[in-house]
Amino acid sequence: MDSLAGTQSFYEDADDSRRKRTRLIVALVLIALALGAAYYAFTSGKGAADAEGAAGAAAVPNVTVVVPGRVSVEAAIAANGTIAARREMPVGVAGEGGEVVRVLVEPGQWVGAGQTLAVIDRSVQTQQAASLAASIRVAQADAELAQAELERAQALVGRGFISKADMDRKRATRDAANARVRVAQAQYAEARARNDRLNIVAPAAGLVLTRQVEVGQIVGAGSGVLFRMARGGEMEMLAQMAEADLARIKVGTRATVTPVGTDVQIAGQVWQVSPVVDMDTRQGMVRIAVPYSSVLRPGGFADARLVSGTAEAPLLPESAVQSGPEGNFVLIVGKDDKIERKPVKVGTVSDAGVSIASGLTGNERVVTLAGAFLNVGDKVKPVMQKTPQ
Repeated sequence: MDSLAGTQSFYEDADDSRRKRTRLIVALVLIALALGAAYYAFTSGKGAADAEGAAGAAAVPNVTVVVPGRVSVEAAIAANGTIAARREMPVGVAGEGGEVVRVLVEPGQWVGAGQTLAVIDRSVQTQQAASLAASIRVAQADAELAQAELERAQALVGRGFISKADMDRKRATRDAANARVRVAQAQYAEARARNDRLNIVAPAAGLVLTRQVEVGQIVGAGSGVLFRMARGGEMEMLAQMAEADLARIKVGTRATVTPVGTDVQIAGQVWQVSPVVDMDTRQGMVRIAVPYSSVLRPGGFADARLVSGTAEAPLLPESAVQSGPEGNFVLIVGKDDKIERKPVKVGTVSDAGVSIASGLTGNERVVTLAGAFLNVGDKVKPVMQKTPQ
């Protein structure tokens, strides 16, 4: 019995020893798993933070900016208006008129001073002139007869055959005859002058613009304008300008006129600035003289660019200037590298860029590219660009 009890006790001690080792192994495994989980959580959290930081850095875009400063640019003013003859000559009936038998010119033709534009029938006036010419010859014959009688009387007065009273009457008869000759000559000259004024003639050399007469038409003093001409073919542009711009324009200011629908640029200059401003529109008229060109048609529309001198202004590339419902504006990189919007007034536009008449000092960091993809308040990383020359 003692032997059996000892054997049983031995096996019980062995089982306790195995259970202790098992619990120890399990405890060690659990500790290892806990340490692994803690390390994984630590490394995962750090990686996420690094990834979040990298993503935040990638979200700030690079934008190209320029600090324009101020450069000397031409101070130009844009305007538009209509083309007109600088000196338009309305041509009508100068004489008594009559039936038009021929029209000799058409719109677009050049004519000289005194050139006949239309011929008026003068059959009646010609006969009247012939009658007056004959009356001159009658009066001259009477004057010659009176002069001969006076000379014969003077030869007889010394012999006492003719009284002094008769001599006075004969002198008066001679003088009256000579006066009738002069009257007849004046009437004939008047008739010829009237006949010469029957035809419609050009008062000066120039370009025929319009024709308002046809063959067979009866014209007279009340017929109005039959032809319109541009004296010398000289043209002008009538440009309406704002009151503020009007103050910057002087006589002699250079201008470039471009008729609508063409790319022809015609050099001209201001020859008159309106002394008054319209009270309703607050605009005034500037008249720009331009030489003749076939693309200039009175009544047509044209654009003009007037150079009123030079000024110091910021100069930007065209891509930097944007437009919206409220006008032109630029985006600048302001405090804390955030986008700000600045309204500007555009001046001269040239191959060198766009000058800014107002709105910028020239010291701002202006976004030159990708402005359409940016919003006010966006944070950016500015990349400096060389100032345009």
